[in-house]
Amino acid sequence: MLAGRVATGDEDAYRQLFRLFYKPLSKFAYTIVKSMEPAEEIASDVFVNVWKNRERLLEIASLKVYLYVAAKNLSLNYLNRQKLPHFSLDELDVEMSAGDRSPEQLLISGEMAKKISEAVNNLPPRCKIIFKLVREDGLKYKEVARILDISVNTVDVQMAIAGKKISESLKLYLPFQG
Repeated sequence: MLAGRVATGDEDAYRQLFRLFYKPLSKFAYTIVKSMEPAEEIASDVFVNVWKNRERLLEIASLKVYLYVAAKNLSLNYLNRQKLPHFSLDELDVEMSAGDRSPEQLLISGEMAKKISEAVNNLPPRCKIIFKLVREDGLKYKEVARILDISVNTVDVQMAIAGKKISESLKLYLPFQG
């Protein structure tokens, strides 16, 4: 377990954790602070805090949720310090990543991948951030609910909305299903 190794001061495990989560946490912070440089600093600060408080990692049920919640809290603190308005899930501007493709995504033709990306980027903001956290970052519904401080039912409903809207957007490009 990576958290356990980091908790005991294993620097290789810490570097592995950093490589695994730095980019997704930076992207997540960016959706809140809307500026890449502070988002990257926030992600770095999450890892500085993890290392400083590494002994506590053994008490954490889900390291992934802990990291995302820490990124969210540091992002909100940044907005407070800058006297910027707080974010709302309905106002987040999330771009789906074109990179980091799964094997399934690599099998989809370039044109279809482009259409799917457009359909996802046209989702309402709340729907898009939830979809991104579940599909792109691989979080479970329960984890997304804890990170965004919403109910699991809300995540479920938003994912259903995302699925419906994406499939409606792609009807013209998919063979008839009947």
